[in-house]
Amino acid sequence: MSAGKRLSPNDPGSYSLPEKVAVTHIDIELAADFKNEKLKGFVDLSITKIDESCDHIILDNIDLNVLSIENRVDKTLLDYSIGDRLDVFGSKLEIKIPSKKESIIRITYETSETASALQWLTPEQTLGKVHPYLFSQCQPAHARSMLPCQDTPSTKFTYSAIITAPKPLTVLMSAVPLDVIDNGETRSFLFQQTVPVQSYLIALAIGNLVSKTLSPISKVWSEPEEIDKAAYEFEQTPELLKTAENVCGPYVWKIYDLLVMPPSFPFGGMENPCLTFVTPTLLAGDKSLVNVVAHEIAHSWTGNLVTNRNFEHFWMNEGFTVYVERRIHGLLYGESSREFAALSGLEDLKQSVDNLGAENPLTKLVVDLSGIDPDDAFSTCPYEKGHTFLFYLEKLLGAAKFQIFFKSYIDKFKYKSVGTEDFKSYFLSYFQEDSATSKIDWDLWLYTCGMPPIIPSYDTSYQDACVSLLNRWEQWNGSGDDFKKSDLNTFQTAQIIQFLALVLKSNNFTLSKIKAMQEVYDYNSNGNCEIVFRWLRTCVKFKWIEQLELVFKFINTTGRMKYVRPLYRDLYSWEEVRTETIKNFENNKMRMMYVCRHTVAKDLQLRE
Repeated sequence: MSAGKRLSPNDPGSYSLPEKVAVTHIDIELAADFKNEKLKGFVDLSITKIDESCDHIILDNIDLNVLSIENRVDKTLLDYSIGDRLDVFGSKLEIKIPSKKESIIRITYETSETASALQWLTPEQTLGKVHPYLFSQCQPAHARSMLPCQDTPSTKFTYSAIITAPKPLTVLMSAVPLDVIDNGETRSFLFQQTVPVQSYLIALAIGNLVSKTLSPISKVWSEPEEIDKAAYEFEQTPELLKTAENVCGPYVWKIYDLLVMPPSFPFGGMENPCLTFVTPTLLAGDKSLVNVVAHEIAHSWTGNLVTNRNFEHFWMNEGFTVYVERRIHGLLYGESSREFAALSGLEDLKQSVDNLGAENPLTKLVVDLSGIDPDDAFSTCPYEKGHTFLFYLEKLLGAAKFQIFFKSYIDKFKYKSVGTEDFKSYFLSYFQEDSATSKIDWDLWLYTCGMPPIIPSYDTSYQDACVSLLNRWEQWNGSGDDFKKSDLNTFQTAQIIQFLALVLKSNNFTLSKIKAMQEVYDYNSNGNCEIVFRWLRTCVKFKWIEQLELVFKFINTTGRMKYVRPLYRDLYSWEEVRTETIKNFENNKMRMMYVCRHTVAKDLQLRE
């Protein structure tokens, strides 16, 4: 795709034009063929003409094998054409549609074995080692490889589904389960999603799955081998959900289940409605990483109920969600803890801006994605720079006033897809009597590269303890027993993570000090992936060659991009191990999901 080209006026990454003809409901009927790694069946699209003169609908599609398209009512075949294929965005599927304002079209098809939304796992790649597994990841623009659709967040639809899988596998979706039909060797699972969703929120998982109940509306699902661990780790989920309702308003999705994914899942979590997918790296054994669950719960409002109209406004999904996640944190653990989380996020943002380059246009809050793969644009910037802007507004207007406004914003735009201008105009209208708004330089915040123009003053009490320990290590001359494991006794897990982030950033360390730190704190055997990740990055920075085997083991056993990509980038920068690093990637890349494999290849200069 050439630089600067937009596939359609309202979404640079989608051919579809829902402003002319919109899909309002999808009935999905698919069977999982694990032998050939394909989904086979059909979708019925209920469509409505917005422009009544329009005689065709345009859908997005990547490598789908379309077998037939017909008018569902009279069974007549409909003419269609498939356009030229672009690498990332696939092809335009253009269908001649009936003259009526509303109609239903049936598309019979099967997916490709290379469908970027689907990860087919062999039994050996699962925990149980007996049954295969399938899961999907459609955000940002991969739903089109799973079903023909208007693959843009600018439009929403309801859906129902019947998914057939071999026994004894269980099917889960981002919808409310209705029934299970026994067909002999297979079972068909029925689902319904009555709240309108965007295409990237269609989600599917099929595996040897069991559940434990957390509350009347929440269960946690996983393979049997880790269900007890998962139920313990996520037992706070009902409390998090209730707290989120205090921040955002009523929860509309009927159920809130969690599915602990296989290790190759590329994200911390994915906010699929009714069924959040979470990485197994959260299973730390001490509930210290449930902030990710708070984040995914927050998406039930910011992202799922109120949605960015395209990924150029991704900060409206993610910055808003980090803001809600930390509000939940503050209500449960106190304002100091909330602000410490914001300070830690700021460190992650600095790393991201340094990596991308302070003048990189992708560090703006509102970005131009014309001709850009949205997977390549993914970074911490929309999350943390977006959160910083909202926190700045809260401080400027006063917490009580801003929090009431925030709830009203969710209510005003629920079930809609919005852009940054919608938020700005509603904000200025809501606060039109407040002179404080004149201090906001909107263009500076929204359209300027690099770090946020203003960093709010945060409570530093938790941070100060981290800095104090850091300073002791920096000033240590290497002799004497100045440090003990008990140094960390008063630290929360988040402070240990932040301490290591500061060590990684510091230029006042040597390899001998890093080895001494391992002797005292034994980070190598820590079970918390956030701690291990920062520790291993530090080891790579100081070229501790004996740790290389541990680094490879870590990146080969998780597909979470937050960990894998920075470590691969660090290893690539270490010239002596670059060849070994590329060899390790080539040997293990097929265990990764497409999005992780695709982006790491770019990090290792194996593709443009």
